[in-house]
Amino acid sequence: MSQTYKATGINLKAIPLGETDRLLTILTPDLGLVRAVAPGSRKHQSRLGGRSDLFVINDWLVVKGKRLDKLVQAETVRTFPGLSQHLGRLTASQYLAEVVLLMALSECPQGDLFQLFVEHLERLETATPAALLAALCHGLYHLLALAGVAPEVHHCCLSRLEIVPNLLDPTWRVEFSADAGGLVQSVETVRSREAQGRYSKGDRRPVLLTATDVALLQQLSKPEIIATGSTGLGALETHGGTSQQLWSRVERLLRDYTQDYFERPIRSAALVDVCLATV
Repeated sequence: MSQTYKATGINLKAIPLGETDRLLTILTPDLGLVRAVAPGSRKHQSRLGGRSDLFVINDWLVVKGKRLDKLVQAETVRTFPGLSQHLGRLTASQYLAEVVLLMALSECPQGDLFQLFVEHLERLETATPAALLAALCHGLYHLLALAGVAPEVHHCCLSRLEIVPNLLDPTWRVEFSADAGGLVQSVETVRSREAQGRYSKGDRRPVLLTATDVALLQQLSKPEIIATGSTGLGALETHGGTSQQLWSRVERLLRDYTQDYFERPIRSAALVDVCLATV
């Protein structure tokens, strides 16, 4: 007899398989990542068609297979219709889903990751176009924090002294070093090395951040950055650019940091440059 099991999970990835099937990658809180075939789901009026779409949460009945498991029954628990109604929201959701796929494990409970991802999908679904980049950065930072690799943005990685950005000083700068793991308050060292040509070809040069950049990064550790405003910026918009320009710099910084850490590209990031940075 075929062995079956039940799993509740959200669809993170779907690729065509054969003429009418899909291969789904599903994040479940109890079993981690599950990869299984949704037979006939690409057929018109298939009972698994809509249930195999991205970001649908289903209660699945799965048949264990020798090579691939097979999804035989599904009851939809929740959908996020607002994501597909706006290209920017859908792109940001796919971006976070890629990072989740880099983090998630198979045959291992992933309850915290499941809950965090769903929480940030909820935020993206209700975010205004102007707030999407901030919401994306917020979600990305919290995923990195859950993995234990979020960059340090409140203290110097070397001295452990608190870093307080001075928004009144347009010349205030601090380093962001991926190698050190976050902020390093020794800008003069970087400038000196650059002037002396002491960076070798393979070195990753620290990035110099403004006070506004650091203030935004420090907001990301808060649980409700998007809750009280459309951009989450307040008075910061007057320092260094528009909302989208400011958050675009932060997103790019976190993107490079994430790609360096996981040694994988975030493919949806190319669409972010088109869909979100120009809103």
